[in-house]
Amino acid sequence: MSGRARIAAGAGLAIALAMVSYPTLWRRQCLTWGATPDEVARELPGDELLTDPALVSTRVVSISAPPGAIWPWLIQMGSGRAGAYSYDWIENLLGLDMHSADVILPQFQDVELGDEFPLGPNRPSMRVEVLDPERAFTLRLADGNWVWIFALFPQDGETRLVSRNRIAAPGASAAARLFTMLIMEPGSLVMERKMLLGIKERAERLPAGRPPLTEDR
Repeated sequence: MSGRARIAAGAGLAIALAMVSYPTLWRRQCLTWGATPDEVARELPGDELLTDPALVSTRVVSISAPPGAIWPWLIQMGSGRAGAYSYDWIENLLGLDMHSADVILPQFQDVELGDEFPLGPNRPSMRVEVLDPERAFTLRLADGNWVWIFALFPQDGETRLVSRNRIAAPGASAAARLFTMLIMEPGSLVMERKMLLGIKERAERLPAGRPPLTEDR
């Protein structure tokens, strides 16, 4: 066997081992990155919108800023809005039209219950179902199979930003469920971790008490 073939075989074995071990060794960490057991168990506004999900993830980051400094970054997110503060190049490979803003955009701050946030051009929309300023912001996909909750909890001079996804998979085949678990779940961690850290970096950028920079686009 050539050196190149041995490298390929070794890489294949490593991937296979990672896939086999993921459900028992890594899955919980993937779905609860940054969260404490209490935060995973905590009921959030919007949980009741999807009572029997096939998948729940609860990911959390601590931000050295008050909820009022974080809230504007949350409600301006979206395709054709302020982006998702994640890896734009990956989002845009999928045609999602994400361009992450580094300032607060005033034109996207007046959000109301029932507003619809498109996932991308010619894509389904998510509807604002919970809007409790500086506390909770919950979106639900048009078909009802995905609920995305953001919640803010002041704690010890910081704010815990919680992002919870509740996803149903009606009629999904065994192969589709396996693909979701082994590929989509780790992929979602990569993207969501970047998003949460992106919000953290932006909210912490200015000294406490100063309003965020704004820019008309």
